[in-house]
Amino acid sequence: MWKIGIVLLILFLIHQVFLRRKNSRADPENANSTEKSTNDAVTQNEIENKIWNNKDEKDQSSEFKLQTIGQDSQVSEKSAVSKVRPRKVVRAQKKIELREITLNTDSPVIIFYSTLTGSSEKYARIMKEELETVMTKEIEIMDLSYIDGLDQYFCNPSKALNNYVYLFVLPSYEIECPLDETIELLQTTLKDKTAKPWPLTNLAGFSIFGIGDKESWPEESKFCYQAIKMDRLLGKLGARRISPLGTGCVKSNLKANFQEYLDLLKQGFVNPTSITHDFEDLDDALENENNNKSEVQDMEDIKGQTDDSEVLEIKEMVAKDSPTYKALTKQGYTIVGSHSGVKTCRWTKHALRGRGSCYKFAFYGIKSHLCMETTPSLSCSNKCVFCWRHGTNPVGTTWRWKVDQPEVILEGALAGHYQKIKQMRGVPGVQAARFAEAFNVRHCALSLVGEPIFYPYINEFVGMLHEKQISSFLVCNAQHPDNLQALKRVTQLYVSIDASDKKSLRKVDRPLHKDFWERFIKCLDIIRTRTEQRTVYRLTLVKGFNGSDIEGYADMVERGMPCFIEVKGVTFCGATNPLRMSNVPFYDEVVDFVEALNLELKHRGLDYDIATEHAHSCCILLAQKRFKIDGKWFTHIDYPKFFELVNSGKEFGPMDYIAETPEFALYGSKHQGFNPEDVRFRRKAAENRANLEKESSELRND
Repeated sequence: MWKIGIVLLILFLIHQVFLRRKNSRADPENANSTEKSTNDAVTQNEIENKIWNNKDEKDQSSEFKLQTIGQDSQVSEKSAVSKVRPRKVVRAQKKIELREITLNTDSPVIIFYSTLTGSSEKYARIMKEELETVMTKEIEIMDLSYIDGLDQYFCNPSKALNNYVYLFVLPSYEIECPLDETIELLQTTLKDKTAKPWPLTNLAGFSIFGIGDKESWPEESKFCYQAIKMDRLLGKLGARRISPLGTGCVKSNLKANFQEYLDLLKQGFVNPTSITHDFEDLDDALENENNNKSEVQDMEDIKGQTDDSEVLEIKEMVAKDSPTYKALTKQGYTIVGSHSGVKTCRWTKHALRGRGSCYKFAFYGIKSHLCMETTPSLSCSNKCVFCWRHGTNPVGTTWRWKVDQPEVILEGALAGHYQKIKQMRGVPGVQAARFAEAFNVRHCALSLVGEPIFYPYINEFVGMLHEKQISSFLVCNAQHPDNLQALKRVTQLYVSIDASDKKSLRKVDRPLHKDFWERFIKCLDIIRTRTEQRTVYRLTLVKGFNGSDIEGYADMVERGMPCFIEVKGVTFCGATNPLRMSNVPFYDEVVDFVEALNLELKHRGLDYDIATEHAHSCCILLAQKRFKIDGKWFTHIDYPKFFELVNSGKEFGPMDYIAETPEFALYGSKHQGFNPEDVRFRRKAAENRANLEKESSELRND
């Protein structure tokens, strides 16, 4: 009997298992309720955090609210987010609320433009005139090329710009143009994980009108492509689009399209309009970061292209058919390749005529008629107020152009220099002996314009100079510490020290890098370590900008401990430059500054003293006292000895190739640094200024 009972029990258990399996198949939702609940929670979390998935956050205090986006139809009713209620988006425990803004005729407006030929400026001013017929506040208009600190408008705008409307009139060039700098800045900001997210959310909005040439650029991807890219980048940075992107072709419909665009724009201001964010832009911003898309891919995304194999051609820095090329050649430059230049210095012309050499002859023994002034990079990372480039050179923080080989640049620079020397053949006063000598360049001043250290093959270029027994003086702007660290030996290495504090440096140099001060300080630290060669601080004094903080400059000297300190008054470069004659210091003012700086350095126990001067260049040299041997200064260079040491492959330092400084160059000499073998020539304007300096000096002495 007990055996029968066991069998019945087993049959009963089998029956129960069968029933459970049957019920499970009939009601899978209940069987998987736990798993379903978990999946719903995951789906809900993905929806709620869609645009903040993988982005870090620094500030934990703000709160945004986003308007609801339609949900995917596959989400169940229990887990779906309502399409009516406002949506909150959580980012690393931070809630952010994007507010709606209403446009009206009281909205403050800034019109930005960029131009090479003047067309965009013309239409920007037309836009200003048209909008002022309906707006109550005065409209500002700005050239993007001349704005001091673009990041203050586009990367970290101040509260004063809250509710502003940004309008743009932008051309598109296949060649290098000033607008590239702004685009590069926006791209860098978008990719910067440490930057404030969506920095342009507090603007009222933006709109862009692009000007292009559809006949010359039949490819859809190139017509107004820079305006399209700007439109996309501004949206990704959080700005609201108040009006659709407008475009016009200069050879067909520009005027009609521009007027249509203006009418639509004015209508938006006259009829109060509530503006919200384009969430597609904000989603794309994070999607691009997560996928780490390249700039070229981003451009293809803008144009709606899907062929990832297509790559836009890299531009030439200064193309031969560009307005930049024409402007530079008009100023006397010979463009070498696509990014280099050479120009004959006025002191080279003076030396050929026996009218004196520049301060480098008095300080270091370089004859100006044997000197070639060139640069392998016409681009710079600063827009200094005292620069003589008249705003024509390209700028940038990274190298984004085609690269010419160093041998091509050197051969082209020498050929261009010699061609300009030939043009001096018939000039009255040219000395035959010096004219003949001038065709054997002995020195290269890598300080013409731009940032020579920016050139990717600068070490190879300098090496080729030394192979030809041509000495190298290289000037950098202290904005590329990595390049400076990688730089090999040059005859003399300069760093421009144009201010003693962060605020003044921004004001004088107008740097493009957001971390310009940190880069500047790092370069000074590198200079301190370059004990194997001659190092120089170059201070350019600009009256009213940077000529008063003696202690600050002494701090800079103490940090880098350069071999020499050149202090020079700024040179007036004409009416197109932001500076005026009132910003140019008199020579006696430069003397006062140098003597005060020298006294401060002595108080700190730093071994410097005033060594030489060149009054004609408004320049004075301080040097470490180790260059003063037995009461005599040795600031000059023994150039044959330098090349002998370079070719030997042995280690050597600054004291191994020194030469004695001539008496006429010494500070306090009656010649004031002017070579007595030459004859000083004064123009009438120069004579008047010299008389003013003399009178000023006499009044100060009284």
